[in-house]
Amino acid sequence: MLKVRILTLGRVKEDYLKMGIEQFRRRLQPYCRLEEVEVDPVASLPQRPRSDDIDKAIKQEEEKLLQAMDPSFYNIVLDERGKVITSAGLARSLSNLQNKGNSRIAFIIGGPFGLGEAVKEQGDYLLALSRMTFTHEMIRLVLMGQIYRAFKIMHSEPYHY
Repeated sequence: MLKVRILTLGRVKEDYLKMGIEQFRRRLQPYCRLEEVEVDPVASLPQRPRSDDIDKAIKQEEEKLLQAMDPSFYNIVLDERGKVITSAGLARSLSNLQNKGNSRIAFIIGGPFGLGEAVKEQGDYLLALSRMTFTHEMIRLVLMGQIYRAFKIMHSEPYHY
């Protein structure tokens, strides 16, 4: 069974997102071993951080994420400049990775200021879920929904009820 890790910077705070994430966590159980790893973001920034404050935070968070990334996983880094694919394309990609012997796949989600370049370079693939901008908390829910949809497609099961 495929092991899917979702490595995120920070925790989800909004209850409505937590509920949706929990729903997909349950739905994914028959298809994969899901692991969620939450890395603590920089402790605090000013209410209106300056660009050098943001750069410093990204660098500190980059180090934390790099330490949490496991090279034994196929690491898919989520970034707005990554490749945009369809749900069927994600299903094909996951299936192809499995067929090539990759049984451990990680998705890396940055924080509100994005990801450092070293994290992107360390990843095996750069993926954009959309060209639109979402909060890092919302992306976790969207990603889990897309992973679930990919497994349903891979198993030739209907997704819409």
